[in-house]
Amino acid sequence: MSSRREFVKKTILTSSLILPFKFSASGNGFDKTTDFQPLILSTWNHGLAANEKAWEVLESSGDIVSAVEQGVMVTESDLSNLTVGLQGLPDREGIVTLDAAIMRGDGGCGTVSFVRQVMHPISLARKVMEETPHVMLSGEGARQFAIEQGLEVLPEKLSPEAEKAYKEWKQKSEYKPIINIENHDTIGMIGMDTSGKLAGSCTTSGLAFKMHGRVGDSPIIGAGLFVDEEVGAATATGLGESIIRICGSFLIVELMRQGWEPQKACEEAVKRLIAKNKNIEDIQAGFIAMNKDGEYGAYSVHPGFNFARHTKGENILIDSKSKFK
Repeated sequence: MSSRREFVKKTILTSSLILPFKFSASGNGFDKTTDFQPLILSTWNHGLAANEKAWEVLESSGDIVSAVEQGVMVTESDLSNLTVGLQGLPDREGIVTLDAAIMRGDGGCGTVSFVRQVMHPISLARKVMEETPHVMLSGEGARQFAIEQGLEVLPEKLSPEAEKAYKEWKQKSEYKPIINIENHDTIGMIGMDTSGKLAGSCTTSGLAFKMHGRVGDSPIIGAGLFVDEEVGAATATGLGESIIRICGSFLIVELMRQGWEPQKACEEAVKRLIAKNKNIEDIQAGFIAMNKDGEYGAYSVHPGFNFARHTKGENILIDSKSKFK
């Protein structure tokens, strides 16, 4: 009997040595054993500050939805950013209109489009997801819902930088999408917590000097953002029309469902985008994606796209590979 006990004891000890490393986290800090290591990805260099906030929220609360919401709120509040938030560049009528989306890995989602005066459209999108039976609210209806929910609604006024740019644009008033390899218009964020739960967010002031009423890919579930807890998550940035035409983020997640690595899935999305859009030399678009194994990828049409990656102890900016050099 004693030899049997010794055998069991040795077996348990040996087994513990060969088990895969497990990261520690829980609802209050990282202290619960799990097979998943947290990861936050977001588009462009403004993603670094957004990632820091998202990680702080995730570490303190364990809530990945709050993490991706509060992370991009940093960008929405950044007065130096002319592509996200109320300080962003206006449409052709001199009016700033905002789009945003948030999505959980279980399919829950909320979006707002063509909304004015709302300080944090991402929070409004979350309210749509959690407080209504709908997925999307637009325009004046979205603004009124923001007021009802007690969200911050500000007087309509262009920021000094946006007003200057608008006056300069009006001198010619060329109806041409103002987007090139560095002129981005979105922050998209995707994240995974230590239990394997996924969530994503996307927020933008949209294409500079667009037609009044134009809506891009950011609030379109499956275009600018898609999350599926069984598979992974993806988000997009760039010229929204080109991304909508291929349902870019949904495409990437579905390819990952079929076993594609995130990098290869992003590359395939760019390949299809190029095939479906004319004048590709004037179009920039980029994707980032992650799967449940913590693998990630990024790819863009032209050089210049980068993304921020936050893991435990590291938050870095990475230059994406691109189809054209």
